[in-house]
Formats: sequence, structure tokens, C-alpha cells
Amino acid sequence: MKVLIDTSIWSLTLRRKKDDLDKLEEKIVGCGRGHFNSQTEAQIRYMAVENEFSGKGIGTQILKALEKKLTEKGAKLIILNARENAVKFYLKHRYKVIEKGHALFGVVEHYKMRKKNMKRSKKCLKNKKLLNY
Repeated sequence: MKVLIDTSIWSLTLRRKKDDLDKLEEKIVGCGRGHFNSQTEAQIRYMAVENEFSGKGIGTQILKALEKKLTEKGAKLIILNARENAVKFYLKHRYKVIEKGHALFGVVEHYKMRKKNMKRSKKCLKNKKLLNY
């Protein structure tokens, strides 16, 4: 499987490339979107990965690509609203829960999360005691 990430617009889509008798098949297996709320605050929305591809690092690739693009454009803070079942995923990527958010359709709980100070020095990354999360 070869992963292609399309960053031509603010949405990122992961595709599966399959070579079979010189045929090329593309299947969208995950997506995510980033936009700016202000000059320095960005928001990630609509993150999703097909169930059969869950746990294979695709969400991480999408998230890292979005963070890279948003940081290059000036984001110092990234916020998002995570479904309850995705909170651990974002915690693993250094996001912090701010507060309990809304319940989609009155059923699906969400949590407001953030990741700040996107550009860290090498010294900070090596010494976890210096991290402010």
C-alpha cells in the first residue's frame, strides 16, 4: 500500500494505491481539514479514518501533515473537538483536554482540546520537563 496525501487544498485525503496488472485504484481511507480562526489559532476538523484502516498510522499521518501545514502558515495554537473515543489518540499527540464540549445529536460526546507552542526547540523536545502541557 502506498499512501498519498493531497495538500493542494486545506483538506487532506489519504488514498490507497494498488498496482494490479498495471491498474491504479484509489480509495479514500481517511481525511482531515484545517482552517484558521485567527492569525495564530488554527482548528482541525473532520478527522476520520475508515474502520478497516484504523490503528495503522493513517490518522497520525493525516494529523502530522495538517499540523505541519498549519504551523508553516503561522499557527501557534491548534484546537479541535474530539469525539470521546478519539481523545486518547490526540493525547498521544500532545493535545490537552480543555473542557467537555457538545454532544453531537445529543449522543456523541465531544471534548475541546488544544496543542500550543507548535514550534519547539530541540532542547525542549529532548527534555520533557520543559514541556508545558
